[in-house]
Amino acid sequence: MNDSVTPLSRLSLNQETIKQWSLPELADGCVKAGIGQVGLWRAPVQGYGVGRTARLLSDAGLTVTSLCRGGFLTALDPADRAAALDDNRRAIDEAAALSTDTLVLVSGGLPPGSRDLYGARERVGDALAELAPYAAGRGVRLAIEPLHPMFASDRCVVSTLAQALDLAERFPAEQVGVVVDTYHVWWDDRAPAQIARAGAAGRIHSFQLADWITPLPAGVLLGRGQLGDGTVDFRALRTEVEAAGFDGPIEVEIFNETLWARDGSEVLAEVAERYLQHAC
Repeated sequence: MNDSVTPLSRLSLNQETIKQWSLPELADGCVKAGIGQVGLWRAPVQGYGVGRTARLLSDAGLTVTSLCRGGFLTALDPADRAAALDDNRRAIDEAAALSTDTLVLVSGGLPPGSRDLYGARERVGDALAELAPYAAGRGVRLAIEPLHPMFASDRCVVSTLAQALDLAERFPAEQVGVVVDTYHVWWDDRAPAQIARAGAAGRIHSFQLADWITPLPAGVLLGRGQLGDGTVDFRALRTEVEAAGFDGPIEVEIFNETLWARDGSEVLAEVAERYLQHAC
């Protein structure tokens, strides 16, 4: 086990894992469980108030490891593109206000009627050229998250770590890197080499855990599994990520309606137990 101080010291709870909790419940639950880090999502933060959220978590002694999400940068229409860039600048400002250095980007899917994956990825690169300097000026890194190819049409045209790194490497590593999310990369036999590639350049900006379970539910988006319930080899992926030089927080991010229907404290205890059992 590589965790320093305590076995849970690197564990970060992404708030979507226990979506049924309010932000005060999240803060209180993590403090009681001895978990000192959280990953946040923009919609609930905006609903509670960005400044209010920052004060709540600071008073609780919690560190924000990432904010999700920026992105959706593939629009063809100039007005839609401008609106997306403005929204991403707001996301960067929110990340800075929350004292996190990492904004996760989900690139966006194909525009309606388009079949041009290459062109869509290039528009992501064009947008990064505008956003990366803005983010750097506010102490925020942009972390491109490749999603499983099943999401390429409607959610993310960046499907592999190789594609994400091809975009990220156009910019300084301290400005743009990648997310290694086990749910999205576990199947890719090129992932170990790409993790090493990312680590050598200091571009692993976030490491997230969720399991792959089958059959997938209708809609697939909410099909992430509790650690240990599926087919992902978390220990192997963690070993690869750490061999590449990553020693940062490890975020558990699970979208699953079954977990959301349960008592949040029970879910958190189970997350911690499964993390220790399968990822350490």
